[in-house]
Amino acid sequence: MFEFLKSIAVDFWTTVGQMSPYLLFGFAVAGVLKVLIPTSFVQKHLGGKGIRPVFWASLFGVPLPLCSCGVIPVAMSLHKQGAGKGATIAFLLSTPQTGIDSILVTLALLGPVFMIARPVIALITGVIGGIAVDLFDRKDFTIAPDRDEEDSSGSKSKLVTGFRHAFVVLPRDIGTAMLIGLIIAAIISVAVPDDFFAEKIGTGFGAMIVMMLVGIPLYVCATASVPIAAALIAKGLSPGAALVFLMTGPATNAASLIIIWKILGRRTAIIYILTVALCALASGLLLDAMFSDLGSQIHNHYHKMAVTPLEHISAVILLIVLGFGIYKKYHI
Repeated sequence: MFEFLKSIAVDFWTTVGQMSPYLLFGFAVAGVLKVLIPTSFVQKHLGGKGIRPVFWASLFGVPLPLCSCGVIPVAMSLHKQGAGKGATIAFLLSTPQTGIDSILVTLALLGPVFMIARPVIALITGVIGGIAVDLFDRKDFTIAPDRDEEDSSGSKSKLVTGFRHAFVVLPRDIGTAMLIGLIIAAIISVAVPDDFFAEKIGTGFGAMIVMMLVGIPLYVCATASVPIAAALIAKGLSPGAALVFLMTGPATNAASLIIIWKILGRRTAIIYILTVALCALASGLLLDAMFSDLGSQIHNHYHKMAVTPLEHISAVILLIVLGFGIYKKYHI
């Protein structure tokens, strides 16, 4: 038992070390985006119907580090400020699938192909879903007013606002999920035999269906899903099936689907879930067809990961930042 726990701890630390420099840098960039691209700017450019506001809504959502629950109030605020229904859905679809922090972590653990594929697919998914809503659900919806969001341009300087968003707010929002995801990844790496998923659920379309059914009701943020996906691929899951999980896990969960159903309507909720499911399956199939040896590349990289002195220091800093964020969330 001691050796088993020791192996989990070593794998956990190795994964943290590999991703920590990228995640810390991603946090910093997210703080800069918070200052340079405030929500009010986004709200101003998403009004009306048609492809243009849908495209911009989806594009704006790609770099924002919001999870599938955190994106709901922002999207509702966008609509209250004049964003069309299609644009609102486009933002809801593209935003939780990725973010600047998860893009950089994806590069660290899954390589450049996944790093490029995730934001591009998130953008396309948002555009498809937004256009589908404009075409098939023209009934508008209204939202009761709520309290204004915190104004980042008040007495606090932009530097303080950006730093707080990067290293307090974001770690507070994703810290718990991030640590849980890392622990799950470490347990999978140690406890699951090599080629387990290839032998048990296969590597084709059937495996993608299984990962879709797992990912849709599950709550996992875009960043926390990356180490889990890396561990699954290392144990024989195809990259395409892992991509399905990376799309459906962050983009949907039971709570967010219920909220969308109640606020935006049944037809919109159905379009939302169908868009995620169909785009995820199509993307998974396309990825496996285009990059047949990608799984072995990620497998080799995952098992050869070694932590450098800089990564050890970054890992300590990251855990302190996440720990403080979790403390702020539950004790203050």
